[in-house]
Amino acid sequence: MMDQQKINALGDELYEALCGEYALSPLTDREPDIQIEDAYQISLRFLQRRVNDRGETIVGKKIGVTSKPVQEMLGVFQPDFGFLTNTMEYCSGSEIPIAGHLIAPKAEGEIAFRLNKDLVGPGVTEADVLDATETIIPCFE
Repeated sequence: MMDQQKINALGDELYEALCGEYALSPLTDREPDIQIEDAYQISLRFLQRRVNDRGETIVGKKIGVTSKPVQEMLGVFQPDFGFLTNTMEYCSGSEIPIAGHLIAPKAEGEIAFRLNKDLVGPGVTEADVLDATETIIPCFE
């Protein structure tokens, strides 16, 4: 596992790229031995900077790479997880600023679950998810 100084530096680098609106090469290009635990710690540092420095608030969570074919294509064996902040949320009918804000804009259809209670694992079942689901909403990322 990476040391905390390296984790913070990489998280800060991602944050600076966000603020400066520029792309970075994948971290794995420079850090080929990065582990999933490192990536989550870097992500948490990035989130911490967004919340502390920009006043963003956490409005949800995201699970990605949920299909086996996509996992195989990316060489991973489990879905990934991240946070959504208020700056990533747009209500139906809202205009989304693209020019000057997005590097390579694309939209991918998704399904969002609005939960009315937290899911705490391990051991969360499909029935637990359905029980905690307030509504299911079409969305895109």
